[in-house]
Amino acid sequence: MRKRLKDKLSTTLPAQALKKVYSSFDIVGDLAIIKTAGASQHEAQAVANQIISIHKNIKTVFTQTTAIKKGYRTRGLKLLAGENKTTTTYKESGCTFQVDVRKCYFSPRLSYERARIAKLVNSGETIVNMFAGVGCFSIIIAKAVPQTKVYSVDINPAAFQFMVENVRYNRVFGSVHPLLGDAKHVVETQLRGVADRILMPLPELALQYLPSALLALKPCGGWIHFHDFQHSTPDEDPVEKTKQKVAEKLEELDVGYTNANARVVRSTGPNWWHIVLDIHMTKLPSKF
Repeated sequence: MRKRLKDKLSTTLPAQALKKVYSSFDIVGDLAIIKTAGASQHEAQAVANQIISIHKNIKTVFTQTTAIKKGYRTRGLKLLAGENKTTTTYKESGCTFQVDVRKCYFSPRLSYERARIAKLVNSGETIVNMFAGVGCFSIIIAKAVPQTKVYSVDINPAAFQFMVENVRYNRVFGSVHPLLGDAKHVVETQLRGVADRILMPLPELALQYLPSALLALKPCGGWIHFHDFQHSTPDEDPVEKTKQKVAEKLEELDVGYTNANARVVRSTGPNWWHIVLDIHMTKLPSKF
């Protein structure tokens, strides 16, 4: 579909304008979100109209006007074409999610990662998802793996409310337990030593929250899926840079571990990468 869109736009927009607005876009349910930095309103709307024309399921096209903000991880959006709505229904891995893209963080680009993690989970595990958003990782795991318990934490009240509804809609209310609050506080007060596996799908805060992740693990250890944004020049390996950063932190905390897997999830910009490490914790400090 993207190649078809690019071919159609090339007949109506100059090459430089096409380059500005076409670099990437996300489809979430019946919404599309594009980036149009440096493009004119006319150029941006031409792209939006073509998206709706080519992709019949798309009802609304927004341009992203701000970067992802800290805190609730929301972003500015401006309507370019179609219906003026920000709530949509998104389907993935046999699950259905309601999300408001203006009020909640959501990325369809993590679909492979969500499915990958679900395949690693064993029946009977207890999982803490420290940055759950509207519940995608948590619900996909609960639907795929029987007898799991997922404590699903998010600080954003809007995302929490959507998570509660998504848990109900997908009928995993006995397996996924939504919790509203900052993950550090929630772990310290409610989730010490309960987890076999920790999910940390918030690259901006994962290193800062790593001690809390260790606190949530059972005394015998377990798994941490650690996400990171890493900058690297063409002659550097972003995965190795993330490994080194995490190694320094874990040595400081005096724990035993092995990196079972490390991979690039996606590119997030020129020389910037989203990295995930699957870390097997084998020894926790006695103070935990």
